[in-house]
Amino acid sequence: MSNLISQTAVIYPNVILGKNIIVEDFCIIGCQPGGGKFGELTTTIGDNALIRSHTVIYAGNRIGDNFQTGNKANIRELNKIGNNVSIGTMSVIEHHVEIGDNTKIHSQVFVPEYSILENNCWLGPNVVITNAKYPKSPDVKKELKGAVVEMNAKIGANSTLLPGVRIGANSLVGAGSVVTKDIQDNSIVAGSPAQFVRKIDY
Repeated sequence: MSNLISQTAVIYPNVILGKNIIVEDFCIIGCQPGGGKFGELTTTIGDNALIRSHTVIYAGNRIGDNFQTGNKANIRELNKIGNNVSIGTMSVIEHHVEIGDNTKIHSQVFVPEYSILENNCWLGPNVVITNAKYPKSPDVKKELKGAVVEMNAKIGANSTLLPGVRIGANSLVGAGSVVTKDIQDNSIVAGSPAQFVRKIDY
């Protein structure tokens, strides 16, 4: 199967696409962030990607195989995204984010710069990660710190993670929670602020 690129899609210079790629209507791939020159940053997308309509992927992303987006996903520049990653409709991934293999990000999720999502993470609809501890402070840009969501962790719908929190491996954050501090591995937490409920037994 050859690549199927819609005639309405815009693909800028220095974009490297793998095999069996589908790019639907009105997508933009490889657009340059402010202040740069078009084609200055290389954008790579691996084999078997499905990029649904109106998705925007900025330049400098390194994306693995079997990638897919929902409609109107927005992915900013200079991210590292692994294999088998799904980013849902109207979700926003800011710049300098690391997303591991087999991670699923549902619809309308916000992942700010300097966040790390390790392998096999699951983020439910409308999850919001924050990275500015003191918004609008003079040094806010120097102090941005996204969350770290460790391997196999699951974040329930409508949850909010405060700047710099670490969600331990295999943990579960209940829907609608506000996570204000680190969560240990293999833990279930819920509430606002999120409180420990119990350990997960395997």
